[in-house]
Amino acid sequence: MTDQPIAVFTDVEDTDISPAVAMLELAGFETRVLRTRDPQKIIAGAAGAQALLPGYSEITREVIEALTDLRIISLMSMGTDSVDIEAANEYGIWVTNVPGAATEEVATHTLATVLAHLRRLPFYTASANPTDWNARSAVAPRRVSELTLGIIGLGRIGRELARQASALFGSIIGSDPYLPDTEAVRTDLDSLGVRRASLDEVRSSADVLSLHLPLTADTEKLVDSEFLDGMAENALIVNVSRGAIIDHAALAVALDSGRLAGACLDVLDMEPPSSDHPMLGREEVLLTPHIAYFSDRTAAEYLRIQAQNAITLFETGQPESPVNAPVARSEGKHDLT
Repeated sequence: MTDQPIAVFTDVEDTDISPAVAMLELAGFETRVLRTRDPQKIIAGAAGAQALLPGYSEITREVIEALTDLRIISLMSMGTDSVDIEAANEYGIWVTNVPGAATEEVATHTLATVLAHLRRLPFYTASANPTDWNARSAVAPRRVSELTLGIIGLGRIGRELARQASALFGSIIGSDPYLPDTEAVRTDLDSLGVRRASLDEVRSSADVLSLHLPLTADTEKLVDSEFLDGMAENALIVNVSRGAIIDHAALAVALDSGRLAGACLDVLDMEPPSSDHPMLGREEVLLTPHIAYFSDRTAAEYLRIQAQNAITLFETGQPESPVNAPVARSEGKHDLT
């Protein structure tokens, strides 16, 4: 390892990373920008690097094993499913994310798309012209104050959605098996107007069901045909988390049957989608291109936190927002002692 630590950005696409590069260089890092998601090009381009800063790249075990000087994988996202965390732990590598950076934006986007769907805004904005002025959608808008909002996942974003939506919906119910049942949690949920319930009750009772879950082995295709069959008649399903949480083929069947009113989706299992993806071209699906996180604030904040995690690790020995705790280091490979 050189005296000057090396930080490598993998793919940056439409992101201006110059502020993050400036931060890292001011802190003493040498920086490289690869502009690729290809694992072999990442391995070659990041040789000798101590900090890896991915955009949307998958950081697999193969990549981790090849980068023997790596100390941190600093993500520019909240989700961590793009990294083999087990391999990172095995080789003593920190993995970090950007918690809270886009909480308000994602919750606001969720509520905005739900209200747009419930008020049939795509139809009525399209019909606001001299020819179609008096047209009416086949389904009338629903009165929001008579509806129940269900939230699966009561983390930062789920709770912020509840806060924003509490003045609009008739009731809010939520489920989260990982949220502890403590007095502080109960008080917080009460203040947000959320009644905690089982997953089955939230699924079957909600008129609008919003998913706020990480992608894990347990949540992948959680929303399958059986799950959808258990939802309330004429319900709306919303996903701004990870696309693979929903089995989109099963969702297409549920929508085609008329059981569900529709879906608001900011994420898909394939991004960008293929031209024959089952969620494309549907009037009852309000689809946005994985943009819920984006604002003038988050564009800068994601990069700042990503760079700061690498800087703080080298200044203090621990990053600011780790998602793992790699204690043991392997001998030989990745031996950083």
